[in-house]
Amino acid sequence: MATPQSDSSLSPLRTVAVVGLGTMGTGIIEVLAKAGRQVIGIDISGAQAARSVAALESSTARAVERGRLTEQERAGVLARVTTSTDLRAAADADLVIEVTPESYEVKQQVFRELDAIVRPTAVLATGTNALSVTRLAADSARPERVLGLHFFNPAPAMKLVEVVSSVLTAPQAVAAVTDLALELGKEPVAVGDRPGFVADGLLFGYLNQAAAMYESKYASREDIDAAMRLGCGLPMGPLALLDLIGVDTARTVLDAMYAESHDRLHAPAPILKQLSEAGLTGRKAGRGFYTYEAPGSATVVPDALTPQEGAASAPGRPVRAVGVAGSGTMASGIAEVFAKAGYDVVLAARSEEKAEAARARIGKSLARSVDKGRMTAETAAKTLDRITPAASYDAFADVDLAVEAVAEDLDVKRQLFEALDKVCKPGAILATTTSSLPVVACARATSRPQDVIGMHFFNPAPAMKLVEVVRTVLTADDVHATVREVCGTIRKHAVDCGDRAGFIVNALLFPYLNNAVKMVQEHYASLDDIDAAMKLGGGYPMGPFELLDVVGLDVSLAIERVLHREFRDPGLAPAPLLEHLVAAGCLGRKTGRGFREYARR
Repeated sequence: MATPQSDSSLSPLRTVAVVGLGTMGTGIIEVLAKAGRQVIGIDISGAQAARSVAALESSTARAVERGRLTEQERAGVLARVTTSTDLRAAADADLVIEVTPESYEVKQQVFRELDAIVRPTAVLATGTNALSVTRLAADSARPERVLGLHFFNPAPAMKLVEVVSSVLTAPQAVAAVTDLALELGKEPVAVGDRPGFVADGLLFGYLNQAAAMYESKYASREDIDAAMRLGCGLPMGPLALLDLIGVDTARTVLDAMYAESHDRLHAPAPILKQLSEAGLTGRKAGRGFYTYEAPGSATVVPDALTPQEGAASAPGRPVRAVGVAGSGTMASGIAEVFAKAGYDVVLAARSEEKAEAARARIGKSLARSVDKGRMTAETAAKTLDRITPAASYDAFADVDLAVEAVAEDLDVKRQLFEALDKVCKPGAILATTTSSLPVVACARATSRPQDVIGMHFFNPAPAMKLVEVVRTVLTADDVHATVREVCGTIRKHAVDCGDRAGFIVNALLFPYLNNAVKMVQEHYASLDDIDAAMKLGGGYPMGPFELLDVVGLDVSLAIERVLHREFRDPGLAPAPLLEHLVAAGCLGRKTGRGFREYARR
């Protein structure tokens, strides 16, 4: 069967019109012009078009200063760009990319006008990140030539481009735009038409939950953002990112996602509506979750919610000796952290052999630090000398702080806290490193619940800067103050949170991971495309499936079950695909197979 002529005679997309010259439109123009395309920038506002040209001139001048462009190349880039306030300037374009406001009415009007202006062979692309490409295409006279082309901000720096097909899109149009994306030096990911696509579909649910967490006063904005940066290695915290994206934009995207999914995790947090309707839309307004030096500025300035430096707190308890219970990677890492900070450490395990093996692991870790020039051999030796292995918790009799890092099993932890209650001296602080279990359950296993607190370290403890400090309703003020002070001494960043499942990091991280599994389960996108989308479009150090395989699918499933049980939200129910893989023994890297297969060591 012959392919219709209109589908096969696509031009090589040499001339491109960009409609809408805000930050994103200007960035796309720069990318296209640097790649040798003739670009026509169009905006109904002449002033906005002038600002776009000025921004392009400024950006390319900085590129020359940094040695990324020569003056001659810069002149060529600027010469390839023209601007207009008349949509008819797009008449000779091979491709038109619209990046107008996220409104069906605005975008449909642009597409209707373009239908009467552009050549029959032109491809029309929408830059939407929230609206239905299919709906926009269906309203066009050429639906087979309409698709989504979703760049990420800032367009010159971000590698990801999502190429979005509707059921009406001709494969040749997709191929032509994908080829163009590759020529622009981008990494295109092919996705189907649903709100948020891959990257924003995963990102905005997470951002929404962070906004709701802040709104509920569970944790401060500073602690939420610090927790996700330091605990997950993200380039920005979620509330700072919402301010950058625009609170109003986030609300629009979430509204579109919720309209399709009816998942409560996508229902915009009320605070997003409140801020939007108050005009507090983030950086562009000078105020959102944070306050900025001026509209458009990235510089955060203190406001009424900014924590006061050196604010008075309850006097702490003296801590000179620390006990660490456990013999695994986390226990040895925590013992190393305390010893490096000058504390005398008792490392107790269920047998002398296990305790000695844990201390030997610390010795190897310290030796690696010496090899890398991070400490002297003398300092390493002194650090190791501060660690005393023990085969019984009786050795904790004189410690001021006991930290348990045993199996993530509530019965095991309760039994340990019962033992610590009997062994440790009055006034000693008892801390659990649990990542998801109720701290108060450990506290209630003792006769001194006021002395019990959570200290959730992240793995590997010597490298990761974050500690979630978890108060129960019974924790004494001076215990909290002491642990905060100790975190400063061991050079960790402490964030405060209450005693509920997942604390900050896991409560925000694991629903995102679960939603990624659902995307694969629904055959919306592949593992590789989802991982690429989150690394390239979101700046994540690892894609969700890489991370799941590293954490362990069994561990991930256990945390997701705890979250679902605590919050009773249907959207938090673990994805069946994850449950099936765990049941099959595919637990990730540790078993050689999880979402991917790994070479056995």
